[in-house]
Amino acid sequence: MNSQSNPHSSTRQLEPLVREGVLQLAEPFVLHLGGTLREPKLAWRLAGDARLPLVLAIGGISAHRRVFDEHEPAAGWWHEVVGPGKALDTARLRVLGIDYLGGSGASSGPPPGAAPGDAPPSIASVDQAAAIVQLLDHLGIAQLRAVVGASYGAMVALALGERWPGRVARLVVVSGADRAHPMATAWRTVQRRTVRFAQQQGCAAEGLQLARALAMATYRSPEEFVARFAAPPQRVDGRFVFPVEEYLFARGRAYAAQYRPESFLCLSESIDLHRVDAARVAVPATVVGVREDQLVPIEDMRALAARLPEARLHEISSPHGHDAFLKEPGQLRPAFDCVYGEC
Repeated sequence: MNSQSNPHSSTRQLEPLVREGVLQLAEPFVLHLGGTLREPKLAWRLAGDARLPLVLAIGGISAHRRVFDEHEPAAGWWHEVVGPGKALDTARLRVLGIDYLGGSGASSGPPPGAAPGDAPPSIASVDQAAAIVQLLDHLGIAQLRAVVGASYGAMVALALGERWPGRVARLVVVSGADRAHPMATAWRTVQRRTVRFAQQQGCAAEGLQLARALAMATYRSPEEFVARFAAPPQRVDGRFVFPVEEYLFARGRAYAAQYRPESFLCLSESIDLHRVDAARVAVPATVVGVREDQLVPIEDMRALAARLPEARLHEISSPHGHDAFLKEPGQLRPAFDCVYGEC
């Protein structure tokens, strides 16, 4: 057979094409929990040869449409996991990414500087899924090979599988269940209250720094904190500063420099509003749970796998806790086998 007639005979013949745009969604875009989205739009990026199977990769509320970038690897939010030869191998798949509705990207979101009393309508995970379906229609994609979702992205993947099962052949859900754990909601509620209080004082960015600092304490495991931050405090400007304190607030400052407080409030709330009837998710699923995850306890992932009609459970251990989906490509690789039809 001539090698030109077999598009998969050599990965060197594949063309790493990138397309991206901003789709104007159909109006009215009626939201699941009431209200409508004004001037609805969804930003997207599609990377890879059109002859390859297509996967939608979506992550936490900070994720965006640039999942990976061969020319500027660090610009991709999942650059340690997605790329040529990596756990999600872009030599074998093309990858679609989005900016979430309500986020800080180019998709529709809450207006900047909105007063706390003028909160925009709430966005649910199923609203994200509905926008994705419109995007698939726009791109002429009848069915995705898979949705690989982590954290909030796993919730959106489950919502898509429940409402539009014919649009995806398989789900891979990593550290995201059919509903939020009440303890995780407790942490996020305090974070949102912190941001809203800061908004009222005219210092929303500072409030977001504090909220993100608190969030960082929930993303990783106690074991990692012991290993990294057990050193004694140092006296700075007349007071003690703890090693973990420097880490948390450095991450908070970095986050607040890139993301809007209004978007954080919107998508943090969306996590806690998430509800899916797992028994109605009529799509085969791979469920990945992390035993050290504080935000999405392993018991919740086991229970999700038991409720899904067709699921295989893949458990891993990592000191990175909830952030294992960003930091454990080697452990995630076997969980992606079904994406390639190898399960």
